[in-house]
Amino acid sequence: MSDNNKNTRINRLKSALPDLTVGQLDWLEQVVVQFGKPHTFERWDGSDLITSTVLQDFGDALRIHHCFSAEAFSKDKFEYALERVAKLSGIKAELAPKGNPGHDITINGQAISLKTEAAKVIKTDKIHISKFMEMGKGDWSDKDDDLIGLRQRFFNHMQAYERIFILRRLLAKAGKWCYELVEIPKALLLEAEHGRLDMRHGSTQMPKPGYCYVADEKGDDKFQLYFDGGTERKLQIKNLQKHLCTVHATWHFEE
Repeated sequence: MSDNNKNTRINRLKSALPDLTVGQLDWLEQVVVQFGKPHTFERWDGSDLITSTVLQDFGDALRIHHCFSAEAFSKDKFEYALERVAKLSGIKAELAPKGNPGHDITINGQAISLKTEAAKVIKTDKIHISKFMEMGKGDWSDKDDDLIGLRQRFFNHMQAYERIFILRRLLAKAGKWCYELVEIPKALLLEAEHGRLDMRHGSTQMPKPGYCYVADEKGDDKFQLYFDGGTERKLQIKNLQKHLCTVHATWHFEE
């Protein structure tokens, strides 16, 4: 932004201030005060998504949100804010139609799936996606072979996008907030093709829940797919090792 344009906007804001109510001035003041508080925003130098301006602008969106809410940044806010800050930085971005079953946003021609995680007992080193996708209808009862079809639907779902990012609200000290943006490699999730399937026949649910366990050559867990046969019929991703992913950015700031 040029100095002249910035000064024009400042003067426009100044001229609008006298017409604001006391309540409106209070809301505005909260945001201005927040912008002056200590914060640390960091990006991975190799990130092709988070530029220095996107880092700052998205961090400011998080700070504005927490001026008015103690709840974590939700998925819809994540989608909207990412599109807006990308466009402010001159990056081509467009949200998918609401309810689209595949990607959530297209950035620079790449279809991207966005997720969030904000559990009260969130693990720093492991990622849990409580609803990666809806499983909907289809063959799913108590047969072991049903898991093969469910896993294939997971693979089919991922054909609709090229990249997966998750915004995680991490636990922080009192009076502070901490978020991180992590990219989950599609290639990693596709390793489920060789995972060990396990239908939980002892469960009282019907359809029966089941797992797909994915491990490395040493037998150490990488992640698990959990086919949740509850009322929602959804797929969860559990215990995904974060060190196998890429942290693109982190945001630390005070309340």
